[in-house]
Amino acid sequence: MFKRISAIICTLVMVIALVGCGSSSREIVYLTLSTEDSAAILAAAGITLPDVEEAEGANSVVKWFAWYDQFHNYSEDEIVNTGYFTFTEKYGCSIEWIETTYFERYDDLANLILSSQSPDMYPAGFNSTAVYPTKCIKGTFVSVDDYIDYTDPLWSGMVDAADYFVLGGEHYAIVTDVAYNNVVSYNRRVIEEYGFDDPAELFYNDEWTWDVFYEMCIEFSDGDEDRYALDGYAYQGGIIESTGQQILQIDENGTFYSNIDSPEIERAQNLIYDLVKNGCTYHEGTNYWALREKGGANFGAGIADGLCLFYIIAPEYFTMTVEEITPLWGDVSEGEVMFCPLPRDDDGDGNYYLLSSPKGYMLITGGSNHAGAALLAACERFKIIDPTVVDIDQKQLKEIYLWTDEMLAMDDICYEIALRDPIMDLTGDLNDGLDSALNSVSNGITRTNNPSTWAQLKETYKDQIDYYIDELNAQIDAYNAS
Repeated sequence: MFKRISAIICTLVMVIALVGCGSSSREIVYLTLSTEDSAAILAAAGITLPDVEEAEGANSVVKWFAWYDQFHNYSEDEIVNTGYFTFTEKYGCSIEWIETTYFERYDDLANLILSSQSPDMYPAGFNSTAVYPTKCIKGTFVSVDDYIDYTDPLWSGMVDAADYFVLGGEHYAIVTDVAYNNVVSYNRRVIEEYGFDDPAELFYNDEWTWDVFYEMCIEFSDGDEDRYALDGYAYQGGIIESTGQQILQIDENGTFYSNIDSPEIERAQNLIYDLVKNGCTYHEGTNYWALREKGGANFGAGIADGLCLFYIIAPEYFTMTVEEITPLWGDVSEGEVMFCPLPRDDDGDGNYYLLSSPKGYMLITGGSNHAGAALLAACERFKIIDPTVVDIDQKQLKEIYLWTDEMLAMDDICYEIALRDPIMDLTGDLNDGLDSALNSVSNGITRTNNPSTWAQLKETYKDQIDYYIDELNAQIDAYNAS
């Protein structure tokens, strides 16, 4: 659940609105917890975390470089990041946000490193975060093994995720948690209006399958009424993830390989093809990259209005203030907002799967306070495993964001699914040829009004993908040997 996620991430609309590196577009609001909750967290931290006198990096400032700020608050009606609370209150530390934009983040970071003004840490992850393996090979980030011991009880359970970030036998990411991604979110009022069974109830009854999902999408969609069952950018990836497979995978030796011939992925792509051809996916004319406009193409637009049935998306995008969530997703206080895992393949192995996303930090080359960054990560790890902080985070979600008990229970279930069978989207930081080929084969169905079949896409891109994977593995081998 989100009590385990390191912090609430800004929406993409906020990301795009941010300006250049080091700018100040919003004013920090200093929020705190109740006296009782503050005392409980600090007492628990004294059992798990080192004393201030023993903690390297205490009483220091850590420079956080990212296109979002997951530590400070900018509104009175936000929740408090309890990991950052421990970092500031127990250790006397603070974070300076070195602000960038999503689209300029790599250029800005390179310029800072070259000018000897390196920040200390950057978000870890794959896909949009895109930090492994090529940027590690090129020297943007350094090993974390001098600061994090994955055999320590505090970090128990994270080594498997951290092993995705290994080069030359060393870890290049501080992984504080594994979160789930790309769930099916919906408005219960709309589901009821169309006479559909509640997807969450179908899931609990083990009846939430592709066939049921597809029938709902077909029945709901009507282009003449501007109703499309699916919107956004993630539904194709989500449906593929629900198989438990990815096109690009990595073995226990850190070697990448192609899984393009997977029969599970073929069934998923055929389902996507049918959804697109039958008018179930939002588009504007022939523009299949379009997002429905509501205040600037916000993710979730159309859900509350009954024009979009399912929004497959990362769960961060519907954790926002009540004022923000209501016009997009619906009235959370009335139980309208709900989500559940992706449906399972009727012909699959009977399991539900969700994408696993590593949460944590990369240490930036040239940063002057890597010890402080590691101490912050320890505070983030503490909030995830300590029941006292877990309960306080849950209370914040209920009291401030008005999450229902049903949402919190489903959150726990989705988290357990992601932990049970980790599936990582390894795209994003690959050589240019591989990134391009994977993007083309992945989007060849959903991003055109005349989609190719999966068989046609495979024939076009399979050899390219194999070639560029061999090239990437050779780069990794050369780096490891050096």
